[in-house]
Amino acid sequence: MDPEAGSMTRESRLKFYKATLCLAYQSFGVVYGDLSTSPIYVFKSTFLGRLRLHEEDDEILGVLSLVFWTLTLIPLCKYIIFVLQADDNGEGGTFALYSLLCRRAKLGLLSASDAPDDDISAYNYGPSRKETVASSILKEFFDKYRSSQIVLLLLVLLGTSMVIGDGILTPSMSVLSAVNGVKVKAPNLHGNYTVFIACVILVGLFALQHFGTRSVGFLFAPILLAWLFCISTVGVYNTIYWNPHVVRALSPYYVYNFFKKAGKDGWSSLGGVVLCITGAEAMFADLGHFSQLSIRLAFTVVVYPCLVLAYMGEAAYLSKNKEDLQKSFYKSIPEAVFWPVFIIATLATMIGSQAIISATFSIISQCRALKFFPRVKVVHTSNHIHGQIYIPEANWILMVLCLAVVVGYRDTDMIGNAYGLAVIVVMLVTTCLMFLVVVMVWKRNILEALLFVIVFGSVELLYFSACLAKVQKGGWFPLMFSLIVLSTMCVWHYGTLKKQAYESNNKVSLDMLLSMGPNLGINRVPGIGLIYSNVATGPPPMFSHFVTNFPAIHHILIFVTVQSLTVPKVPANLRFVISRIGPLDLCLFQCVVRYGYKDKRKDSHDFENQLIETVAEFLQRGNNDSEAFRLEPVNQQQSIPLNDVTASSLESGVNTGTSKKTVRFRCWDVARNWKI
Repeated sequence: MDPEAGSMTRESRLKFYKATLCLAYQSFGVVYGDLSTSPIYVFKSTFLGRLRLHEEDDEILGVLSLVFWTLTLIPLCKYIIFVLQADDNGEGGTFALYSLLCRRAKLGLLSASDAPDDDISAYNYGPSRKETVASSILKEFFDKYRSSQIVLLLLVLLGTSMVIGDGILTPSMSVLSAVNGVKVKAPNLHGNYTVFIACVILVGLFALQHFGTRSVGFLFAPILLAWLFCISTVGVYNTIYWNPHVVRALSPYYVYNFFKKAGKDGWSSLGGVVLCITGAEAMFADLGHFSQLSIRLAFTVVVYPCLVLAYMGEAAYLSKNKEDLQKSFYKSIPEAVFWPVFIIATLATMIGSQAIISATFSIISQCRALKFFPRVKVVHTSNHIHGQIYIPEANWILMVLCLAVVVGYRDTDMIGNAYGLAVIVVMLVTTCLMFLVVVMVWKRNILEALLFVIVFGSVELLYFSACLAKVQKGGWFPLMFSLIVLSTMCVWHYGTLKKQAYESNNKVSLDMLLSMGPNLGINRVPGIGLIYSNVATGPPPMFSHFVTNFPAIHHILIFVTVQSLTVPKVPANLRFVISRIGPLDLCLFQCVVRYGYKDKRKDSHDFENQLIETVAEFLQRGNNDSEAFRLEPVNQQQSIPLNDVTASSLESGVNTGTSKKTVRFRCWDVARNWKI
């Protein structure tokens, strides 16, 4: 083997490891904030009901064993080992799973109207696997019963609505839990003061959102690492100092013993235990910003062991100080380091809140791209990372709702009941979608998919049943909120589809255009006109109104349709699809601009320049009337002969500036007449 080639291989491998470690480091401040701050309130929330501590340590050891095995089964086994593999071209989350099913299995309602063309499909997937008996049966079932596709879509939207609900509950729960720690040192402090402090922190947190996470992002990872170091170190200290025998709780026997002795009260306490996995879904939802290996490395090497040590130490302290149950986390912190840990805890909860707020913005943007959410202003706060966005309307609505939750509930006990239900519903939705992905996308044996559902779905259903029992104690809030958001999404999507159907059925026909003659029965003036419409196959219905009411139109008209596809991203060279409408002398063109649901939308002069340059390239290559055109990379050293319709003509039109007209019309005055 060539030594130089071997050296290059080692160099590239070293670069890969370095990049992975860098991504793993960055993920601490984005992915694990919520999951890492759960120890603050898990034990307190678990013992809210009838479950009581006795002289023996069976209840404490049982809860610790439940926490350990829940952390092991759900975040470690389900997400790290299995779910992270179901990425959509590197992207994760509920919509990623659904878009996989829409495109690969053709069973979603979006598969027909928003499916990508063959060129993008080939770019993203590679060769398809051979159909299995189970996948064929499921495919036939979904094709036969359209109602099943509607149920699947509603399931996805329900999970999405619950995640948006997390954007309200996570900041409220985390910040209020951290601030309540001050009562350990000031027990006579009235609850109104802690509520007020939490509200001030929340207002400040949401007020800073318009700056974007990039400006303060470099601080997030060190703070979370410091937090994990603190809770793990305190956990080791408490375990050794108070009760080393709690290590025995790592045996699943103590789970069995717990339910045997606690019975129904033990089942009811699961609504608090489930809070130990809040934020686990973020490992999959934020996959697009990192990589599978970096997220797996960060969780298995750092986050998972630190959390286990923290819970173990708190259980050891509780076993000897049962009277401190309601403030067990802060009471277990040694006196000498209390205030530093308290400050880091407050900062860590703010970071965890920031992560879910940013994720909420991202989800709303994805829903908007797929026509499931009303148009809102999306501000990109980073020139380098497309996923860092800010939505002003959503930000202030979230802030008001967070303040309402804090002031209305005034205590983390009620918020915890609501929080647990929202978390477990999202995980159940992911489990259901994963079953379909395993069978219909991966084409694996149905027994493997059933085993996945039985192992993880049964655990999640157990937690779900316990959370449902607490609906009247605060769990009603995420249900009500998710139903409101779900209804909004469904109504908006239904109205959008009806509007598109009307425009498509009433578009201007080619016969009508030909009957008008080359000038369309109206004066044609030099210039390029862009007319935006939702019709991708010809002039929209409003074009006939436009022709009859305007005294003149520009010589070149380009009908622009923006399409949102069920793929994460569309390559830049495949974004524009150009075709000619009618004969050459009409000078009418159709341009379909395609975006993925995670693409950054460009609504600027640069976008318009690129569009017109693509049309110029289309004309230079001499495409036939019926032929569609996609922009391909051009060799810069290759000269292309220009005809009368030159790129310079187009550029002269672009560079003279824009003048806004009515009916969503923009034009550029061309320096000289452009004749075809």
